[in-house]
Amino acid sequence: MLFCLTASHRNTEFDVLDRISRVSETTGADLVAAHPFVRGAVVLSTCNRFEAYLELDEPLAAPGALAREAVLDALARSIGTDAALVRDSAEAFTGDGVVQHLFSVSSGLESMVVGEEEITGQVQRALRDARTAGTTSPALEQAFQRAAHATREVRAKADMGAAGRSLARLALDLAESRISDWADVPVLLVGTGSYAATTIAALQARGATDVRVYSATGRAQRFAARYGVHAESDLREAIRDARLVITCTARYVITPEDVVDDSARRLLVDLGLPRNIDPAVGDLDGVDLLDLELIGRHASLPELGAGAHEVVGSAVATFTAERDAAPAIVAVRSHIQEALAAELDKLRDDGSDARTEAALRHLAGVLSHTPSVRAREFAAAGRLDEFEAALEMVFGVEVARAPAARLRGLSAC
Repeated sequence: MLFCLTASHRNTEFDVLDRISRVSETTGADLVAAHPFVRGAVVLSTCNRFEAYLELDEPLAAPGALAREAVLDALARSIGTDAALVRDSAEAFTGDGVVQHLFSVSSGLESMVVGEEEITGQVQRALRDARTAGTTSPALEQAFQRAAHATREVRAKADMGAAGRSLARLALDLAESRISDWADVPVLLVGTGSYAATTIAALQARGATDVRVYSATGRAQRFAARYGVHAESDLREAIRDARLVITCTARYVITPEDVVDDSARRLLVDLGLPRNIDPAVGDLDGVDLLDLELIGRHASLPELGAGAHEVVGSAVATFTAERDAAPAIVAVRSHIQEALAAELDKLRDDGSDARTEAALRHLAGVLSHTPSVRAREFAAAGRLDEFEAALEMVFGVEVARAPAARLRGLSAC
C-alpha cells in the first residue's frame, strides 16, 4: 500500500517547513532502516513543502497510522519539538489518494503559485535521490514515473498560459512596484540552481540588462557564461553594488554583516528554504525583505485552465485501472505462453525452422493483446471481477490477487 505524509504551505508554518528542509535528506533512509514494514521511501523537500511517500508491507493493522508515526518519529529525532507541530498540521493519504495527490503536486496544482513549473523537476529529483540512496521501490517508481507523464498531459491539454507561473516570476511581479525601469537596476542573483535559471529568464523578459550572479560553490563563471550575465566573486561587494538581490541557494545564508549600510535602498528577495537570508537583514535601514511567507500571501493566482484537474483525474484513473488489471493480464499471458512453449517443444522435436517459431510467437502476442485491453477497460469500469470470472469459466485460468487493500484506494486519514 502507498502512503504519503505532507506538510506544506497549505497546512504548516513556513518557519517549521524551513527547519524540516534542513534535515530531510536522510529521512527516507532512516525510515527504511528503522521500520521493516516500510518497503520503500521517497522524500520530496522543496521551498514550501515536505512530503514522505512510502510503500508499506501488508497486512498491517492501521497501516496509515503506523506509517504516520514512523515519519513523525524520524523527523522528531532531527527537529525535536517541531515534530509535534507537524503532527498537528500535516495531512496523510493512503492508497489511491496518494496517486491523486502525487499527480496533482507534480502538475503544479498544489503549489503556492498554481501551475509553477519547477515542481515537476523537483519531484523527479526526489525519485533519483531515492534511487541513489537505495530507498525506492517498484510501486513508488511506477507512481513517480507516471506522475511525470500526467504532468506532460496537463501542460499539453490545460491552459497553462495564465497560471504556469513560478515563484520567481511572482516575486518579480511584487518587486515591480519598486522598480520604474528594469534596465537601470543592478540585480544580483545568489545561487545557480534551477530557480536561478528561471529567474534570469523572467528578469530578461522584463528588460533587465545588469544581472550578476554569485555562487558559493564556484559555479558562477560557467553559469554566467551560459546565461549571458556577469559573475561575481565577492558576495559583500556584489550586494553593495546591487539594488535587487534574489537568493535561491541551499549553500549560503546572507546575514546583516553581509549587507553594507550605505543608505541606498535595496530589495532582497529570499526564494530559499531553508532560508537564504537571515530575517534580521529585514531590520536594517534601507532594506526591504521579501520572503516566501510574504510571497505566499500574494499567491492567490487564477486556477489552471478549466480541465487541468480533469486531466489529472483521468491520469489517476488510467494508472489505477492498469495496476488493478495487471494480475489478470499476467494470468492470460502466462496461460498463452505456457501453451506456446508446449507446442514449440513438440515442433522442435519434429525439426521445425526458425520462421515457424517466430510466426507462432507473433500469434501468441496477437492472442494476448485483446484480453489485455479488455482487462484494463473492465478495471476502469469497476467490473474486473466479471473479467476474471470469464477467464476462469472459458480458460480455467485463476487470477492470483494481491490483498484487496493494496489494490483499492483508501480514504485520506
